[in-house]
Amino acid sequence: MSTRSIPVVTSSNGTRNRGRKVAVIGSGSWGTTFAKVLSDAGCDVTVWARRPEVATEIQVAKRNSQYLPGINLPKSLKATDDLALALKGAQLVFLAVPSQTLRQNLLDLEPFLDRRSVLVSLVKGVEQTTTMRMSEVIIDTLDIGPERVGVISGPNIALEIAKEQPTGAVASCVDLQVAQEIATSCSAPYFRTYVNTDVVGTELGGVLKNLIALAIGIVDGVGYGENTKAAIITRGLAEMTEFAVASGADPVTLSGLAGLGDLIATCQSPLSRNNTAGRLIGQGYSQEETREQMQQTAEGITSVPPVLELAHERGIVMPIVEQVQMVLSGTMAPKNLGPHLATEDDVPRPELRLGVPQPGRWERFVNLMKGKSA
Repeated sequence: MSTRSIPVVTSSNGTRNRGRKVAVIGSGSWGTTFAKVLSDAGCDVTVWARRPEVATEIQVAKRNSQYLPGINLPKSLKATDDLALALKGAQLVFLAVPSQTLRQNLLDLEPFLDRRSVLVSLVKGVEQTTTMRMSEVIIDTLDIGPERVGVISGPNIALEIAKEQPTGAVASCVDLQVAQEIATSCSAPYFRTYVNTDVVGTELGGVLKNLIALAIGIVDGVGYGENTKAAIITRGLAEMTEFAVASGADPVTLSGLAGLGDLIATCQSPLSRNNTAGRLIGQGYSQEETREQMQQTAEGITSVPPVLELAHERGIVMPIVEQVQMVLSGTMAPKNLGPHLATEDDVPRPELRLGVPQPGRWERFVNLMKGKSA
């Protein structure tokens, strides 16, 4: 079956979601925003907050002033710091926690989880210790089938969506009917949701664009202009696509909302956490100073090492991501990232190679010698 995204059309008054109980685990900017989307789509939503004071502010004042200043949340939205209460009766459980804590969060919520619930990852990261995508972490931790696990991804800058500025996203699950159920639950008047069955591509689009956004932020912090950034975005999309296809994704997914759409939004928005982190690093801040300035998680920083590990295993060359890692580790000055963005050497290459092994420098030398001796 084709994995091309199909739009889900729902009634704007939320009648199709009436009585649908859902939970959102995580009350940061994206978790709270997505809880608002679900409420505006007509669902009965409870958001779980780790800190009691955040849960109280959402529940009583209908605000989350730390992460969404100035945004009024729906009156129907409920919040709690009690996992059992948040999960009670939830048909869909949306996960909006940092990628490196997801496994522990899943272990914490497992005793209260309905065995029929579908878990949906809103997290765009890779687990460092295992190199697993978030859907794989869910399946591995809870020992459930892939038909009970979905992901949502797309150009989703939280504050813009909280302000009800129109956008779209993709809901993905190996079971198309489950993907449609997920999409229906979050199809609000300002949030159009499409569906596909390409979980790998949808998830990797969200992971990989963060790494390219770091690169964009770094060269922006250095002071490079639009030509450099356009080249990095374009070459970055090629790296994303080659990596995703080598991992089993449909290349069409990377040209849609979960790939190109998310990449554009994350690279150009000053609200993007990864763009902001890169810009601070490009201006000379250390990673620790960057974390202190932002007070939020930039998933791209923690995803660079596991993505490169997977790329090396699959024979994929990712020059931009490699250089981001060098900047993060202090072995390359931020100003040197741009001039080296395109290739591993001076030999001109095609822009994109899908499904074709990319010979390394030594292999090309051997092939050249064979040609000369023939």
